[in-house]
Amino acid sequence: MAKRPGGITSTAYPRYLAGKLGGAAVSLLAVLVTSFFLFRIIPGDPVRAMTHGVPTSAEQMATLRRQFGLDQPLWQQFTDYCAKALTGDLGMSYQFRAPVGELIAAKFPATLLLTGVAVVVYSALGLWLGTRSAWRHGSPGDRLSTGIALTLWSVPSFWLGLLLIIVFSVGIGPIPGMFPTGGMESGDETGLAYVLDVAHHMVLPVLTLVAVGYAQTLLVMRASLLDEMGGDYLTTARAKGLRDDVVRRRHAVPNALLPTVTMIFINLGHVAAGSILVETVFSWPGLGGLFYQALSVPDLPLVQGLFVVFAGAMIVTNLLADLLYPLLDPRVGR
Repeated sequence: MAKRPGGITSTAYPRYLAGKLGGAAVSLLAVLVTSFFLFRIIPGDPVRAMTHGVPTSAEQMATLRRQFGLDQPLWQQFTDYCAKALTGDLGMSYQFRAPVGELIAAKFPATLLLTGVAVVVYSALGLWLGTRSAWRHGSPGDRLSTGIALTLWSVPSFWLGLLLIIVFSVGIGPIPGMFPTGGMESGDETGLAYVLDVAHHMVLPVLTLVAVGYAQTLLVMRASLLDEMGGDYLTTARAKGLRDDVVRRRHAVPNALLPTVTMIFINLGHVAAGSILVETVFSWPGLGGLFYQALSVPDLPLVQGLFVVFAGAMIVTNLLADLLYPLLDPRVGR
């Protein structure tokens, strides 16, 4: 039987690929069903929420319900929703009276900037520190880094964000307030000054995301590498006279990467989803804050659309991780 490079047979990999693509398609369909019915159980009447504080007659309320399709049977609302979603139409926001797709597209760059920078930083930091901790397990440095990581992993991100605001934005004791309490920009800068202003606003929310994210990556990488360190192939590599850092870099780390790759790709999915809690705490104008606004109404089309985007991003990044596995370990695709 013909083989692909790396030992993957020419027939096994297409079957593996088809299975993963089929699983992703089923997952996306499940997301559509879940996104419709899950948010229908949220208490509250969207029309009453939209007209709160505004004198509205019963006829006007009925007109609004008819306009948004809320007067139709639930099964018909569901079929209309699925038909439109499959063509990329996520509906019209009750709250903003604008297409959901346009609202998501407008907020996505802010989320991409914030979480994208954070994911790159804490993935690199977690991989590096996790590798060093595992390779020198039991050392004072390993105990210190692992203890800090366990502490940060257990800290709620919103609590850490509030703590950073109190210490570094408001100021406490001898520490002056150095960073903005929220937002993405001051609104009166251009050019290089604007870039520096945005970077200044990003410091605390990025630090919050990095503190929690790097801890998770470090612990997963450390545990995975510790499992590999007793392997016979490492003893063989050392017996060939290879230096310790070469054994670690060329043999141990590549074989320990599979669980960490999954973690990194899940984190890449968070780039689209953002962090609802962190964006809300820091008033960051991204998708996480938009989801919080939509949920408070509830703005059903916007909540559903964001849920589909968030879940879809996770499904796609997990699919990419699955497709990458055979390149890291050819046994996976057999």
